[in-house]
Amino acid sequence: MGKILTFGEIIMRLSPPGNKTMRQSHEMEFFFGGTELNVASSLATMGCEVTHISNVSDDFVGESALSFIKSFGINTSFINKNEHPLGLYFLEVGSSVRASRIAYNRLNGSFANIKPEQVDWKKALEGCQYFHWTGISPGISEGAYETLKEGLLTAREMGIEITTDPAYRSNLWKYGKNGNEVLKELVSYSTIFIGGVNEINEILGTQFSSDQKGFMEACEELKKQCPSIHKIFDKIRIGVTASSQQTQGRALVNENYFETELLEVNPVVDRIGTGDAFAAGLIYGLLNFDDEKALKFANAACAIKHTILGDINYCSAEDIEEVMNGNSGGRIKR
Repeated sequence: MGKILTFGEIIMRLSPPGNKTMRQSHEMEFFFGGTELNVASSLATMGCEVTHISNVSDDFVGESALSFIKSFGINTSFINKNEHPLGLYFLEVGSSVRASRIAYNRLNGSFANIKPEQVDWKKALEGCQYFHWTGISPGISEGAYETLKEGLLTAREMGIEITTDPAYRSNLWKYGKNGNEVLKELVSYSTIFIGGVNEINEILGTQFSSDQKGFMEACEELKKQCPSIHKIFDKIRIGVTASSQQTQGRALVNENYFETELLEVNPVVDRIGTGDAFAAGLIYGLLNFDDEKALKFANAACAIKHTILGDINYCSAEDIEEVMNGNSGGRIKR
């Protein structure tokens, strides 16, 4: 099924139950997640061999996080402990016309204090087919940026496919580096780009339109400035309301444009982690299908994650394939 390595923060989510605001609730549910860990957990659920690299706190919270990760069968031997607290965020889940709200507390957490010398990248990457990273990690701290950069350079030397979802978060990047410049540098070490016009415009400082023509022009410019990128896959999400979403995928591979059909999700249970489900579905698809079917599988994975509470897509590959093949009626399986 393939061996994949992921790198990124393990973070705790705290959320009032249901659709309550924090003002009206006196209790909180918690979930472990993190953008790259969400990808890792989904891939492990689908049967892939996955290793995750990170830091956790050296306390019972960190131990609980490790136990959670191990429950998926993920290799945790490259996850270190330190004296800093686990990062966390607070989420109020919106409904209908009321949007969800998030507040982060992560910039001095255990992952923010990761250092390059803590990771034996050659050992960690041995036998890997894919290495996945996102733009969240290098934005958290300089140590995370330097550690990731060392991993990407090692993966390039070893000829490993490098997938990137270069999400730019302006509320990060507090340590003095320009986020867009760093992301362009790191993307230039990667081979498969998971993102669209918005991400390309942010990284390159361009102003391409979001229609098909603009997407194709943006992709060509990205490949021109970052020649190692040879495949580009984009997730489109259309928000009708907080409770109703539509998803679609499109791609440019070897000058060939293709897209999926729209999938509608109503009602939405949880939007968090849907992009990560798309990335995991894409990597799984690239390991098992051709590029066009991989995109369809990724879009189905994104859609089905909207129906699952928490940060992680717990669906099997078979569940996702059913949605991909049009079986979205929700009939009970007996």
